[in-house]
Amino acid sequence: MSLSATNIKRPVLSIVISIVLVLFGIVGFLNLEVREYPNIDPPIITVTTTYVGANSDVIEAQITEPLEQSINGIDGIRIMSSTSREQQSQITIEFNLDKDIDAAANDVRDRVSRVLRQLPPDIDNPVIEKTDADAVPVIIVFVRSDKRNILDVNDFAANVVAEKIQTIKGVSATRIFGEKKYSMRIRLDPHRLDAYKLAPMDIENVLTEENNELPSGRIEGDNTELTIRTFGRLSQPPEFNNVIIKQDSSGIVRLSDVGYAEFGAENERNDVKGRGIGGVVVGILPQPGANVLEISDEFHKRFEEIQRELPPDMKAEVVYDFSTFVRKTVNEVEETIFVAFGLVVLIIYLFLRDWRSTFIPVIAIPVSIIATFFLMYLIGYSINVLTLFAIILSIGLVCDDAIVVLENIYSKIESGMSPMQAAFKGSREIYFAVISTTIALAAVFLPIMFLQGLTGRLFREFAVVIAGSVLISAFVALSLSPMLSSRLLKHHEPSWFYKITEPLFVSLISGYKKFLAGFLKVRWLSFIIMAGAFVVIYILGTTLKSELAPLEDRSNLRIGILAPEGSSFEFTKRYVREIGQYVIDSIPEAKFPFEITAGGGGNSAVNNGTVSIYLSEPEDRKRSADEIYKNLSKVINQFTGVRASLSQ
Repeated sequence: MSLSATNIKRPVLSIVISIVLVLFGIVGFLNLEVREYPNIDPPIITVTTTYVGANSDVIEAQITEPLEQSINGIDGIRIMSSTSREQQSQITIEFNLDKDIDAAANDVRDRVSRVLRQLPPDIDNPVIEKTDADAVPVIIVFVRSDKRNILDVNDFAANVVAEKIQTIKGVSATRIFGEKKYSMRIRLDPHRLDAYKLAPMDIENVLTEENNELPSGRIEGDNTELTIRTFGRLSQPPEFNNVIIKQDSSGIVRLSDVGYAEFGAENERNDVKGRGIGGVVVGILPQPGANVLEISDEFHKRFEEIQRELPPDMKAEVVYDFSTFVRKTVNEVEETIFVAFGLVVLIIYLFLRDWRSTFIPVIAIPVSIIATFFLMYLIGYSINVLTLFAIILSIGLVCDDAIVVLENIYSKIESGMSPMQAAFKGSREIYFAVISTTIALAAVFLPIMFLQGLTGRLFREFAVVIAGSVLISAFVALSLSPMLSSRLLKHHEPSWFYKITEPLFVSLISGYKKFLAGFLKVRWLSFIIMAGAFVVIYILGTTLKSELAPLEDRSNLRIGILAPEGSSFEFTKRYVREIGQYVIDSIPEAKFPFEITAGGGGNSAVNNGTVSIYLSEPEDRKRSADEIYKNLSKVINQFTGVRASLSQ
């Protein structure tokens, strides 16, 4: 007994199966992540090594180069780059797309362990991390104060703002740009050090020995026991200033004799300004596969709590929210889905001109589409622009099989059969035709799964979603559609709408017959038409521009600034500030421009900066981001002394 015959005899079974498909699809839909594009992140591993006190030349020669030589022999490396800056070496290894990231991380650990003995003995152990290529901030918050110093602002941003945000489901970490951690800085006078015959290393050794809190044991009595704690940690500048650095027959030398201690920033070679005002930037990094829209919704709830806890002299504002663009894109595609569904229903009704006949193929559309979400959930796909685009195309395909089944059954009813007999005979005649056409249609899209490289990874979800929805629609067409046809279709008097429009369809059919008969007399013209079409397609195809994805107005421009080798941090900061001020004065559409200046050192890591320009919404400004980009690109090279590049 065929699938169609079974469902015609047992209508409750076909209804239950369809309901189960819909329920599973809804469950899958609610658990799918929402992204802009499919997850096509390449496997990226970073190796970070810290060597306190070393300059960039030492880092390059003694750490970066030995590690690079060892790592370079790993199979599957696509790109390897490194940065050597003061006290830190960072090597980034990008592998081919087909490389498993866990296997890549193990290979890197193995190669790093081989060369550890060749590295300086007092370095920190290299940190090997798997990096998400999508790990860029999706939400950026700027925290500032007109009265407090930058250390207090950073402390509030790290301990209040970041603490509340980083527990949001789906957030991987929070990153603070322009971070100014509290630290104790020792300012030494080289002339006094020379007079006392001391070196900075002597000061470091003494502070390391004296600034310790060691376990001191306990005091035991007959009935009580007390733990002894020795307060050996230094926490205030006067305590550091009173530390004895040297003691001999000539006297005692304290730290205050050769310098002084003060509270300061752990890293003084970075600077962040928003609209010309100093502050810090808190960026939210999502976990791989996290739902950006859920992160944004929960963030804005918690941000309201943060605003209530803000001191009167501090301000925190959301500079950028990437989910805004993802939400707009997804909403537009969702609207298109409903428009496409409505048009398909309208077209089917206009041609069938009967609500009973229209309902049967139309009900197959939501059942097939919703069930496809469960298939996406099982495979691990996401709701993104390409999968939603696939669903839009599928709306016009999933009803084809049901229409074919319906048409064959209805023709039997018109010839005098009962609906039940027509359903059995019509579905039996069309059974293998539906299966063969469905397989042929799925075979058109499934080969995309085997494309290699970035394009193959990008369109794999698109192909699978279309092919999966078509296959599900064939099952629905052979189960639910025959059952509904046997119960809903009847041989009855045509409606008034049918009588009015029937002459039009009769004339269309007769016109098509005459045209086809005439064309068959000169059938040789078909080869000329096909050849001409191929020529036109080739000419148009070669003249079109090619790109991976169309450039969209994201209200975001970025100016990268690279200072000449040997330039100071203050020099770089001055130029970054100058470019930032130009942006403020000349681009009224700039909702929030802020500048980040980072210090390098030596020849391997020069000072650099970034001016990020977040524009107002496209509908709220007269110029597009592309127009602003073109105007900026003409002006940006006029700033002599630095190398600036503009990106959109």
